[in-house]
Amino acid sequence: MAVGYSQLPELLPVAGIRWGVTQAGVRYKNRRDLVVMELAPGSTVAAAFTRNAFCAAPVTVASGPNRSCPSPPA
Repeated sequence: MAVGYSQLPELLPVAGIRWGVTQAGVRYKNRRDLVVMELAPGSTVAAAFTRNAFCAAPVTVASGPNRSCPSPPA
């Protein structure tokens, strides 16, 4: 849940994107904590990755096979 929000507004549908959520039990039980997205063929995406000193496994995998977590700014 976003900080400071008790109820988020309903999201409107976006053509070419299908969303799904489920309970994977990543940290807590009985909480929707996993999002799955399906994009239409030919979609273009972009990403911004953390610059934290510690990068979780999903960030390391998603940032590419030849990239490692950047060092934090001095």
